[in-house]
Amino acid sequence: MAALLDGIAARCLPRQAAGRSMDQGEIVILRRLTLGFFPAVVLLPALLSSVFGLAAGLPLGVGLASALFMLACVALVAGRRLTGPEKPAGEPDMPNPFHGYEACPGLFLTLDHTGMVRAAGGRDREIYLAFLREPLLRPFVEHVHVSDRLAFAQSLDALRQGADAVVIDLRLDRPVLGLTQTQFLNVRMDMTAIRRDDGALQAVQAQILDIESELKMRDAMRQKEHEAIDAHETKSRFLAAVSHELRTPLNAILGFSDILAGEYFGKLETDRQREYVQLIRQSGAHLLSVVNTMLDMSKIEAGRYELQLERFEVDGAVIACERMLSLQAAEKGVKLTSRLSRGLGDIVADERALRQILINLVGNAIKFTEEGGVVTIDATRQGANVVLSVSDTGIGIPADKIAMLGRPFTQIQNDLNRNYEGSGLGLSLVKGLTALHGGTFSIASRPGEGTVATIVLPLDGSGAVQLSGEDETMVEFPPRLAKTDMMGAQSGKTDGNDEAKAKIA
Repeated sequence: MAALLDGIAARCLPRQAAGRSMDQGEIVILRRLTLGFFPAVVLLPALLSSVFGLAAGLPLGVGLASALFMLACVALVAGRRLTGPEKPAGEPDMPNPFHGYEACPGLFLTLDHTGMVRAAGGRDREIYLAFLREPLLRPFVEHVHVSDRLAFAQSLDALRQGADAVVIDLRLDRPVLGLTQTQFLNVRMDMTAIRRDDGALQAVQAQILDIESELKMRDAMRQKEHEAIDAHETKSRFLAAVSHELRTPLNAILGFSDILAGEYFGKLETDRQREYVQLIRQSGAHLLSVVNTMLDMSKIEAGRYELQLERFEVDGAVIACERMLSLQAAEKGVKLTSRLSRGLGDIVADERALRQILINLVGNAIKFTEEGGVVTIDATRQGANVVLSVSDTGIGIPADKIAMLGRPFTQIQNDLNRNYEGSGLGLSLVKGLTALHGGTFSIASRPGEGTVATIVLPLDGSGAVQLSGEDETMVEFPPRLAKTDMMGAQSGKTDGNDEAKAKIA
């Protein structure tokens, strides 16, 4: 009989009213009230029939009993909904977190320690309640997409274990799909723990915000990032291909100009012809130098620069660079000197790359130093590192321009007032080659006083860190950046960019 009455009461009561769902207590009230009114349905018609007669008393008694029953049902159910359901014995009071939050965006929920929804509030409460399937007095996990339920359960468990707050991104299932609606609603749920005096989790206050627009913006940013990466790779491949194609005719130009300047197949008639041949030789050599630099830069950016690691003397590389550029310095009236400390010893590195670093730094110093100036190469040993510095007494660099140095094709002077030739790739190549060796590069300068460029390289070649789990001859570029990938993995974000790598022969 009780089960039958409960079923009838459940069908008669509305599923939701005043923003609150029907609870089992209302069904119990109706069942008890129905059982209590059964004697009245019999006694009241009998009493009125004895007074007014059977024809009048019987319908009057039945109608009066039914009216009193209906009024009592409405009064008791309404009173329960106004005062709130009775709290089970031993259950703590649920806090009311929504005082003052009705103007805040999103949906605010109060969950008990098991994840059951106890109350709802917030400015967008009606929108979210219409989207969810009667969330009140139901486990919130039932509204979460099945793939995200484990994340929600882990977050709730983290609050039970002592965490003060947890923020997670979830997908909520849409109960009814429209023509223009998606199946899921992407939301961010910020959960804050409310604890008893003993530290146990009493309830959870949660704010839910729609992040659909944020996800669309994130997807657009990811697409733009991939497009930028593709464009960068295309540029690197283009530079590599063009550099290779240019070097063959340039070598021919240099070779034939040398033959003409040497007058192997006949003497030149005038000094102007000799001058023009020499200009062709100088221009071709300069262009070949630019092409070689572009090729090296494209190799570094593409991650395929070959480092020939070997042991050699540091002072030998410095002296060779000084001898190579001494004539250029003398022609400009600049004094080129070197100061080498004792006990420099050997270094494990790419000798060609190290010489290229020094040639670029010293060449820049000579180019930007006026006649009568001094360019000095210093080499010292500091612990397990060697410090190489190139200082000059040239024009210097403004402080606000130093950050621009090292960018490919970037020069301090603009194209309209340039007084010095160059492609703007020298310092970029220096930075790239230094980074491949695991070293550091820095510049200090004062306008009108001079510039000091310093590189620090490990003597044992340990800067070229080998990547584990990949080709043993591959090293990362830039070096020492692989650990940041673990941080991205812990935060749930992945980066599809492959680090550029250099191969050690």
